[in-house]
Amino acid sequence: MNPDTPTSLASGPPDSAALARYPLSRCRFVLVETSHPGNVGSVARALKTMGLGLAPRSLVLVSPRDPDVLRHPEAVAMASGADDVLASACLVDHIDEALAGATLTVALSARPREFGPVRLAPREAVAQAVAQLQAPEACAAFIFGNERTGLPNEIVERCSLITHIPANPDYASLNLSQAVQLMAYELRLAVHGATAPATQDVGFQGVPATAEQIEGMFEHLEQALVEIGFLDPAQPKRLMPRLRRLLARTGLEAEEVNILRGIAKHILLHERRENGSR
Repeated sequence: MNPDTPTSLASGPPDSAALARYPLSRCRFVLVETSHPGNVGSVARALKTMGLGLAPRSLVLVSPRDPDVLRHPEAVAMASGADDVLASACLVDHIDEALAGATLTVALSARPREFGPVRLAPREAVAQAVAQLQAPEACAAFIFGNERTGLPNEIVERCSLITHIPANPDYASLNLSQAVQLMAYELRLAVHGATAPATQDVGFQGVPATAEQIEGMFEHLEQALVEIGFLDPAQPKRLMPRLRRLLARTGLEAEEVNILRGIAKHILLHERRENGSR
């Protein structure tokens, strides 16, 4: 994890110097003429789940249809714990104010246009943004249009890049907050990679089995398979190598090895009892 990364939105205001060095704090999400208050709340939640929305002007609304959108009950309900991000959103009257200070501007639009900025896939656009954000004075802005009409040409044409999220061509209708969530995820992935703290400690993970434990398990399994006649030791073919290959893909844990040995043990006990009663 980047040592300058503020560890938690919930742990109080992050150190301002560390925040300034943290690339994601210099990502700005701009919503133009948003119609539905619930979408604004959902966007705040999407940003917070990806570690964005930490800094002032992380979320900027340009002329939302509801001027009191930040206090709208639907927006507050949909923020669902991201009330701080919602409350710190900035409302402006013009796109110039929203983009002030941005060094890279990325328009989100699927509509084909004859003219406009270079079109890149989302991951490529994010890669350019993150590369630029290595400079502490840089700021990247991602601009999203109205839910029904999208971004007007005059805003798209002034952006550095344009991207869109490839989807089912027969139903390419992403909700605004879904589009924001996907771009925020790509940003987080680009900054943290596979070591993002959100990917750690998710679900139960047991103690990995040792090579000795696994080898003992295979010996036990082989005895059990021979005992029930499933494996002919005179003509074993490739059964045991295939079982090894199958189980190698699972990343066996010590407890799982014990379970398999327990199964083999009871197979052997059952067969020996059956043979002894005959």
